[in-house]
Amino acid sequence: MSKTFKPSQYQPPLPEHLIINNPAPSEDEIPMDVVFVGGGPAGLAGAIHLSNLVKSANNSDTPVGDIEIAVLEKAADLGGHNLSGAVINPRSFKELFPELKEEDYPFRRKVTGDSLYFLTETGKIPLPTPPSMHNKGNYVASICEVVRWLGEKAEASGVNVLTSFPADSLLMEENRVIGVRTTPSGLDRDGQPGAQHMPANDIKAQITVLTEGTRGNLTQAYLKKANINSDVPQIYALGVKELWKTKKVPKNVIHTMNWPLSTDTFGGSFMYPMGDDMVSFGLVAGLDYADHNLDVHKKLQHLKKHPLFAEYLEGGELVEWGAKTIPEGGFHAFPKKMHGDGILLAGDCVGMVNVPALKGIHYAIKSGILAAETIFESLKAKDTSSAALQSYDQKVKESYIWKDLYKVRNMRQAFKSGFYSGFVKAGLMTLTQGLFPSGPKENHEDADEPKVYNSQGELTNPGVSKVDAVYLSGNKTRDDIPQHLTVGKDISPELADFYAALCPAGVYERQGDKLVVNAPNCVDCKATDVLGPRWQVREGGSGPQYKQM
Repeated sequence: MSKTFKPSQYQPPLPEHLIINNPAPSEDEIPMDVVFVGGGPAGLAGAIHLSNLVKSANNSDTPVGDIEIAVLEKAADLGGHNLSGAVINPRSFKELFPELKEEDYPFRRKVTGDSLYFLTETGKIPLPTPPSMHNKGNYVASICEVVRWLGEKAEASGVNVLTSFPADSLLMEENRVIGVRTTPSGLDRDGQPGAQHMPANDIKAQITVLTEGTRGNLTQAYLKKANINSDVPQIYALGVKELWKTKKVPKNVIHTMNWPLSTDTFGGSFMYPMGDDMVSFGLVAGLDYADHNLDVHKKLQHLKKHPLFAEYLEGGELVEWGAKTIPEGGFHAFPKKMHGDGILLAGDCVGMVNVPALKGIHYAIKSGILAAETIFESLKAKDTSSAALQSYDQKVKESYIWKDLYKVRNMRQAFKSGFYSGFVKAGLMTLTQGLFPSGPKENHEDADEPKVYNSQGELTNPGVSKVDAVYLSGNKTRDDIPQHLTVGKDISPELADFYAALCPAGVYERQGDKLVVNAPNCVDCKATDVLGPRWQVREGGSGPQYKQM
């Protein structure tokens, strides 16, 4: 292998032919009016708000009749595949549940202060907290608990919440989306039906809303099929998080930058108090990093030894572990259209994340609310065409999603030139609300960013192994499940090392000069779908079973 390589040279193409279906009649067809694909904050909020709008109309002089609403979730239980820091802005909760008080929301602790540090290997330098990172009025929360709470609200409002229902493909008739097809279950390693086999279901709907979260397969395929572009490609970070029972918790939410990452890697760590005896602790790194052996999981293990965090973790117990990618492209990476014939896109699948503020959950909920309002208007007019649904884009542009992300529109891309110059540019952008330096500049997908071959290898792992980490994620995947990861051809030993370091769950290993794929280990973080082997959805209930992440 040369001194540098581009991961895209070895990445298989997106299998659009498997994700977009022109459906033949199905024996197992479930009719719905509206289906939200993904039981996260955006999908559940949209379903709740739509149900409330329908009920209100049916109690008025202009009833709309029964509207069947479904939320499909691939995890066995709601929240099982959700992972975030998380510090939540309650703004969108107040819109969705105006009758509730803040203390009624499913949050852990109100933020009392912020601390930001520049880390060296053994020391820390306090830094002033940028305005975008101020968390006054926000709450530390478990996204799993938030999602389960939203699920209870959805079911109470009459929404069909269907867990273990992964959407394998998008059903289309010409340019119109008419629903989704689920993944069959009970297949053996060769894809043959076993004793527990259940066939795929076709969920037909007048309107399909993609709320499938980061790096969604259906979203990727639909944007390509519909030829919908963005000003710059979406880019991603990988976050690895641990939940600890501790004897001591920090008073403030803590964020850091620099060590254990290099100055050419965008990212940082966090520790949030989740109660009197629990903290969430994690490390995030942009996937446009240069070193081919960078291992975020191992970096996090080294970070535990740093004096800033060791005083809280000492004598504590690691109770849960997880990993997830985060869309970081921001405003300029939004698709030019978030609607089509019979379809809307909301939440993380279109990248509604404010990277400088480290926030996205309240934007996802707001986008679900706006999608519900658009759908309600469309169903009342008996028109679900692209023309009828285009008002969704306008609603997003008039909302605080658009306004907030526009102010920080060039912030993440500024750090592509390195930490120090990025820090200066970010300061100027904060002062000018994104006017200077201007953008967007020419950017590449993460897979097109060159990786530098580092023959010295990555650091040893002083903490929890990847195998033990997968156990702590609650992974319940069958050992004989069909392969869901498509690896490219001509995988060199060095490329095998790259995949092994990239994956936080030990799915990829180099054994001799060969790449070995331990597919059941996968926790659906989607990191290698960004930079290497392609990920496809598995049977319902596979993957992690997060409880408090």
